[in-house]
Amino acid sequence: MAIAAVLIAVLAVGIFGVESEYIEYNTTPRIVPGKINVHLVPHSHDDVGWLKTVDQYYVGANNSIRGACVQNVLDSVISALLDDKNRRFIYVEMAFFQRWWRQQSKAMKIKVKELVNSSQLEFINGGMCMHDEATPHYIDLIDQTTLGHQFIKEEFGKVPRVGWQVDPFGHSAVQAYLLGAELGFDSLFFARIDYQDRAKRLRDKTLEVVWQGSSSLGSSSQIFTGIFPRHYDPPDGFTFEINDVSPPIQDDILLFDYNVQERVNDFVSAALAQANVTRTNHIMWLMGTDFRYQYANSWFRQMDKFIHYVNQDGRVNALYSSPSIYTDAKHAANEQWPLKIDDFFPYADHPNAYWTGYFTSRPALKGYVRVMSGYYQAARQLEFFKGRSKPGPNTDALADALAIAQHHDAVSGTERQHVAADYALRLSIGYTEAEKVVASALAFLVNQRLSSHGGNPVTDIQQCPLLNISYCPPAEAALSNGKSLVIIVYNPLAGKREEVIRIPVSTGKVFVQDSAGKEIQSQLLPVSDATLRIRKRYVKAYLGKQSGAELKYWLAFSVSVPPLGFSTYTVSTPKQTEYKDPHSTISKVYRSEGSVNRSIEVGQGNLKLIYSADEGKLTHYVNNKNLIAASIEQSYSYYSGNDGTDKDPQASGAYVFRPNGSNPIKSDHQYPLTVLRGPLLDEVHQQLNPWISQITRIFKAKEHAEVEFTIGPIPVDDGIGKEIITQITTTMNTNKTFYTDSNGRDFIKRVRDFRADWDLQVTQPVAGNYYPVNLGLYLQDTKMELSVLVDRSVGGSSLVDGQIELMLHRRLLHDDVRGVGEVLNETICIADKCEGLIIQGKLYLRIDRIGEGAKWRRTVGQEIYSPLLLAFSEEGGADFLHSQESTFSGIASSYSLPNNTALISLQELQDGKVLLRLAHLYEIGEDKDYSAIASVELKQLFPNKKISKVTEMSLSANQERSEMEKKKLVWRIEGSAEEPKVVRGGPVDPAKLTVELAPMEIRTFIIEFDSLEMVPEIENRRATQ
Repeated sequence: MAIAAVLIAVLAVGIFGVESEYIEYNTTPRIVPGKINVHLVPHSHDDVGWLKTVDQYYVGANNSIRGACVQNVLDSVISALLDDKNRRFIYVEMAFFQRWWRQQSKAMKIKVKELVNSSQLEFINGGMCMHDEATPHYIDLIDQTTLGHQFIKEEFGKVPRVGWQVDPFGHSAVQAYLLGAELGFDSLFFARIDYQDRAKRLRDKTLEVVWQGSSSLGSSSQIFTGIFPRHYDPPDGFTFEINDVSPPIQDDILLFDYNVQERVNDFVSAALAQANVTRTNHIMWLMGTDFRYQYANSWFRQMDKFIHYVNQDGRVNALYSSPSIYTDAKHAANEQWPLKIDDFFPYADHPNAYWTGYFTSRPALKGYVRVMSGYYQAARQLEFFKGRSKPGPNTDALADALAIAQHHDAVSGTERQHVAADYALRLSIGYTEAEKVVASALAFLVNQRLSSHGGNPVTDIQQCPLLNISYCPPAEAALSNGKSLVIIVYNPLAGKREEVIRIPVSTGKVFVQDSAGKEIQSQLLPVSDATLRIRKRYVKAYLGKQSGAELKYWLAFSVSVPPLGFSTYTVSTPKQTEYKDPHSTISKVYRSEGSVNRSIEVGQGNLKLIYSADEGKLTHYVNNKNLIAASIEQSYSYYSGNDGTDKDPQASGAYVFRPNGSNPIKSDHQYPLTVLRGPLLDEVHQQLNPWISQITRIFKAKEHAEVEFTIGPIPVDDGIGKEIITQITTTMNTNKTFYTDSNGRDFIKRVRDFRADWDLQVTQPVAGNYYPVNLGLYLQDTKMELSVLVDRSVGGSSLVDGQIELMLHRRLLHDDVRGVGEVLNETICIADKCEGLIIQGKLYLRIDRIGEGAKWRRTVGQEIYSPLLLAFSEEGGADFLHSQESTFSGIASSYSLPNNTALISLQELQDGKVLLRLAHLYEIGEDKDYSAIASVELKQLFPNKKISKVTEMSLSANQERSEMEKKKLVWRIEGSAEEPKVVRGGPVDPAKLTVELAPMEIRTFIIEFDSLEMVPEIENRRATQ
């Protein structure tokens, strides 16, 4: 009957001569009070690398993997926007837009700027990428966002208003308050939350909340947050890419399948369904998804029709919109919103699919990103001290590479292997350029005294990027008589540091002198077999050549380095004519086999670790200073990766952690415990099995243990993927509770098998209790705190009271079916021989009295992120000490930042101004001494320059802080009680130039200097000896 009716209608049209004609669609945007307003937000989610590299995605290369070309998206969208002034589009990833912008003509740039000024084209989020939220460090998040925001500000004069994190796999508290409110964002939107959480929020109409991510900053740094009812795509039946299957509106009465009313009904039905789970009469439809709008007219043509016909129908109102318009509409509704605290981890989209594996996936890339991040901060500082040189090398390439590496399919480890290699290559290229900056800046600073003392300038300063695998050619060179190896030790932190450094040497006949020419105590430690194996294999893999001279020892000695400055040390071989040879102490070697003692005590200072001689296991931790004595064990195990062959086909993969039972890794006792003892440090060498070994270091002057682990190649010849964990076990009664950091910043309380926002149905008792760890994890009971810090992102938990568990490496044989389409099986190939990846990393362990652990976590956490930078030069011994600037500090010689603060950005901008960020390191109530307001004196930070102007900015430095605060939207919160007054640092007095920092506060400044009034430079830069 329906077919007959359509046929009759068509015949009637022909009989009565009705003609098809041009229809002018009315898409004038309007919000209608009293109706459901459907905000259509056209967007394309463009991954800055995933299945293809960032450049392959941009130009449309390698389309056998996926037919995606971002260049086409932008060309097509701009053309469609120019066709109709009512159309809108949002764009997010500046790494792509910047590429496209560089290629446009002046005429096209004028047109695009008009689109931006009219808000037809709006930049949302505005970072170089849509960063991950679990695995990056907060400084990297700030830097990548700043890079994108500066591009938008410089080219378009615009400031993004909205956060748009639609695809990351869980959401951090730092994202809410730091990368949201502190940027001046009015709102934040995303899609992925736990399936149980989403179900409850749909029922309760709590998908939209006010999120207070920081307990210290409270309502002063809250943000309106919207969670999409489903994903970041349109409702079913409303996707219109050229090959999509959704039925278009067919409104030509001369053609078959005329369906205007049918499609309007579909639209209204979908709108009412969403309105039923959303507060107020405003709902948002995301019109787009991954790499859409390559033929933009196919989308805009249909949206034009839907807006026209739906508004004619009148039951709901549809309009072209943006997240900014939607946010303003929500705010104008004067609704009260639920309050959200803490974060949205972990994320699961299925009972057996917890996305907690990626917290550890690709640990080598995660480690490389973290190392390059710390190096970039140091390089920017040195670039400032020397002065940015336009024609010379700069840090820009490393900044770009690091920014892209924060993408949610980059440092997360969820990309394909060739894409991971592309990220690493970009970092390597950026490092090579930044290395030149560091070398030239250090040479400049070292040579400052030449004008008054004469002597040959230092020109050849080398660095050792492969020092982590014990390869450092300048340090290993056989030093000829009369020549010394000069080591320049740079400290990127704004406080004095005293640490033990280690360099590889090929001879045992060496001694060390400080910058005054005085011999200092040094220690030689024989190199372990595991270290030699890694060195031999990976130098060949990286450089394509053998590692050269035989490595015999690590040379260790203590250094003292001023804030934001360097000290120099010389390593020499004794001359044959010297009556009494100066020398380094060779470590005494002790092996557990055949020992008559049942226990072995290790440690020359306050900290003692006690091992059982027969089993070779750690048994006790003793600190004579804080009077801690505790039973403690450390062990390794592996989870068998589920292969997805049971009733639920979910496998463990790059994203998902789904264990299929755990297996302890017990030492097979083939390898005895080896202890090296010396005046500076003791080492305990343990070989647990052929593919796991570790070295535990106890420094005489420190009160923590450093554990360097080497894992791999993980064997998979049994057909089972493995996920390697270490467990540190005590007898503490921790009541299911532990604490993990948020992107290296705030610590968040976790309770095993519990979620604050809903009644958790436990389906995965291991994976469902894993959380991202970037700084560390700690436990506490009524007497003690156990803290473990990490050198890169890992997954961690406390599955048993008193125990910390960290996943260190993964090698799997099945894909987890979340889109990457490739197994996480990393290998290294040399001459067509491939074997699994070997990982070397470090953990740092300490036990404190209750309430006293924060000082160590915060202080050492800074030192891990910003290690001492070592540079080398072979010079003529004593001549160097007398003729060069052997010690330097970039700040006033008598000044150090307060212990509860950090300088996290010091960068000379292209206009000669300086970007400065200062951070308070502690939360409210975290420490009895340091959770208080701190003050930083800018005059002491810049003793050689006359400060003419200080302007406080938003976090990304794209608007003045005062203007940002004026524009901030105030949101009403359900049942809100009076909160304690939030404390913030006050305004900067232009005369005193003192910056106040409240707990967890980060303040950003643009500083200008008077170039005509300069304080004498060389003398003020000289640090006290």
